[in-house]
Amino acid sequence: MLYCLNTLCPAQVQKRLEHFAKTLKIKGLGPKSIEKLGLTSFQDIYDMDYPWMKKALSSEKLAVSLLRQINHSKSSKMNDVLPAFSIPLIGKTAAEKLSTKLNNLFEINEDKCKAVGLGPKATENLLSWYEDEFQSELSDLPFDWEFETPGVPKESKGAVCISGKLSTFKTKAEATKALSYAGYKVKSSITQDVVFLINESGIASAKTKQAQAKGITIIANLIDLIGEENYGNPA
Repeated sequence: MLYCLNTLCPAQVQKRLEHFAKTLKIKGLGPKSIEKLGLTSFQDIYDMDYPWMKKALSSEKLAVSLLRQINHSKSSKMNDVLPAFSIPLIGKTAAEKLSTKLNNLFEINEDKCKAVGLGPKATENLLSWYEDEFQSELSDLPFDWEFETPGVPKESKGAVCISGKLSTFKTKAEATKALSYAGYKVKSSITQDVVFLINESGIASAKTKQAQAKGITIIANLIDLIGEENYGNPA
């Protein structure tokens, strides 16, 4: 595989800005807008003023909407901000792990990375980014750099396994969050501790047949198991 190693390459800069905007859900800051606005860094996003945006986008409506989105992104917590910086191996999962030990980004160190379960390479990437980019270029961005502490999990109610497509949640990741908050451990296969199998599709999958053979309760609607109060992914 051949790829460019120059982090200042215009194409790489463009993609990093696109990823940043997408991760923080800054609507209206897509590839064309980034090009029209002449953005070359994360700081550029927050340095823009309304007159400049209106002129560059040739639209008062677009400028007002984008400015509102950018201002809203300033309240984002590190759980979302950290994955937005395109640090190799540091995504949403890593940020959530860090949130269990860190109150803010300034507390980061090798021991805490290790304590939350980050691998050696991920830790190296994160600490290098913190020393080389964050401290010199990014610390002035308008974030409070605080992590959002995950909700306190409820007492474990057993393990569950999900089979097939869901109708109550868009993704299995969202369902897993809700199940975890409700007190269930989610397994990828039928293990000895699985007490419920979630099958909302009704398809007799291999997992379903295995669960039936083991006498495991099959749930056709996930909400019936976790309750309406946990439906909004409060975790």
